[in-house]
Order: sequence, then structure tokens, then C-alpha cells
Amino acid sequence: MTDILRSKIILIYTLILLIATFCVFGLEDNASKGILSVLNIILIVLPLFSIIFSTIYIYNSSEFIELLVSQPLQRKTIWLSFLIGLAIALSLSFIIGVGIPILLFQLNIIGFLIIFVGVVLSIIFVSIALLAAVQIRDKAKGIGIAILLWIYFSILFDGLVLFLLFQFADYPLEKPMLLVSALNPIDLARILLLLQLDVSAMMGYTGAIFKDFFGTVTGLIISCFVLMLWSAIPMYLSVIKFNKKDL
Repeated sequence: MTDILRSKIILIYTLILLIATFCVFGLEDNASKGILSVLNIILIVLPLFSIIFSTIYIYNSSEFIELLVSQPLQRKTIWLSFLIGLAIALSLSFIIGVGIPILLFQLNIIGFLIIFVGVVLSIIFVSIALLAAVQIRDKAKGIGIAILLWIYFSILFDGLVLFLLFQFADYPLEKPMLLVSALNPIDLARILLLLQLDVSAMMGYTGAIFKDFFGTVTGLIISCFVLMLWSAIPMYLSVIKFNKKDL
């Protein structure tokens, strides 16, 4: 963690987030409008940086990992240490770069929820990055797969959902969409935050269905639990793969 926090890339990333967030709030006369603009940073930039940085860091540390494996250390301990170090470092960067301005301009439940979602998304995409890195030995191919995964979660998934909605427009798919949204952590986070910001009226009848579920305390708890599963499952799978991997 300390090694990552000393990285110039992480320091520049934190500084850019801090400047961008302060500029957004400074240009908007209403803090709520500023929050909507900050969501683009959380839902696009944060996952992209987390998955690419983590993947590259693991590949660059391959020789050090081999050295650690030759020592009397459990493989699970080594891999979880890398994962936790990356997750904490990237989460701290997000909290300093985005969390502090949000708390200065939006010190309420919505502000704390946004910070929570940002931290969880950082952990999720670190976990996905490590799973991709441990599956693929070639560095170039591994980084390419990481970028493709981000493209899928950020862009392609929404396109596939819209395609299904158009193909089955005659059927009531609003409630099944609740389950489909759980298959993408970015979409789930977007819906959760937008509904807490009370802009569900802009989403029509589907927004009303989402509001009835995600707008309740039970829906909020279930959504947060699903996001936690998205961070735990790739983490668990990557640990199993690393334990069996022939280095």
C-alpha cells in the first residue's frame, strides 16, 4: 500500500480528481447539479483507472511475486496482500480527490452514499483486474482483456439491455430489469445513486418501478449487499486461481 501511495501516477490521479471535483462544484450554483456531474467521474473514470492501474501493477510485480512465493508464505496471504494494498490505496485516492469536496458541499446521507459507492467500485474493479491478471500470463493480452471488461461494463452492457428491451417491447420487462441491473456493478451503482438523488421522474414508468425497490431501505440494503458480492466473488476466484497457478 505504501509503495502504491508513493507512485507518481496515484498522486497525479488524486490531484486530477480533486481539481475536477472542486471545479464542478465551483461552476454549479446548486450542489445537487454538481453531484450529477461528479457521478460521471465515479461511474466512468474511477472503474477505468482502477482496472488498468491494478492490472499493470500486478504484471510489473510478477518477479517480486515469484520471490515471495519462494518464501515460507501462504499464497493466499501474498495475493490478498496485493489486493488489499491496491484497494486501500485507490480508495484513499478517491476519498481525498472526490470524497473531501463532496463532504464540503454535500454533507448529508447522499454524500456519504456516494463515497461508499465509489470505494466499493474501486474494490470491485481491483478484484476484477486481479482475476484477469491471474488468468492470463501475457501482459499485453491481460491489459487488453482488462480494457475490454471496462468497455463491456460501461458501454456494451447498456447496449445489450436496450436491444433486449426493443426486441421484447410488448412484454412487461420492468421487474426483470431489476435482476438484470444486478449483473453490472456500474449500472447498479448508477441506478442506486440517481434514485437517491430523486431524479427517477426522468426515467418514466421504469423509474417508478426502480424507485419502489431501490428507494426503500430494504432495496438500499440489498443493492449494497450485491455490490459487496461483486467485490467478494472475483476476489475469491482470483485467490483460488493463484493458489493453483504454476508460476
